[in-house]
Amino acid sequence: MPVKKKRKSPGVAAAVAEDGGLKKCKISSYCRSQPPARLISGEEHFSSKKCLAWFYEYAGPDEVVGPEGMEKFCEDIGVEPENIIMLVLAWKLEAESMGFFTKEEWLKGMTSLQCDCTEKLQNKFDFLRSQLNDISSFKNIYRYAFDFARDKDQRSLDIDTAKSMLALLLGRTWPLFSVFYQYLEGLFFSMNLLSGKKSVKHHSKN
Repeated sequence: MPVKKKRKSPGVAAAVAEDGGLKKCKISSYCRSQPPARLISGEEHFSSKKCLAWFYEYAGPDEVVGPEGMEKFCEDIGVEPENIIMLVLAWKLEAESMGFFTKEEWLKGMTSLQCDCTEKLQNKFDFLRSQLNDISSFKNIYRYAFDFARDKDQRSLDIDTAKSMLALLLGRTWPLFSVFYQYLEGLFFSMNLLSGKKSVKHHSKN
């Protein structure tokens, strides 16, 4: 999930390897190189107090993890902001705005995951990835991604953000995605070309 510097900025880039003319995008589903997560003893039970203290390591005065805090959070857990793990985590936290976690979202989501520290969350990475392999969960994540990436004052996604989200969710698992992506590129080009012609005609009449 990309760090969003402004609430209106989509903050999402795409990452799909070049394949038969498919443009290379920026999103990656790979983690940064990181030390192995420390094994957590079964005796270390979840602590709401510890989870809240963990939240405040990244939250600002408004009790929200914003762009700067989110960047530090991603560095600490060892993933890029654009990593699909961040999208699944945001879904688990039921986050409303891209690049932001409220205290309520954090506590509810991390309690559900039973994570109150960096190491416990890192140990959940395989579980978070596995949600993408479950048909029901994937459908929910797919629907969630639309509203999550959409500016709240808009009814639809802008073209670039839509392509980025599709690349993130489908690019590495759907064999025909490269063909589909090229089709979208041609479709959007035609739409822009048609829009430009209409604009020229309108100005010519005036």
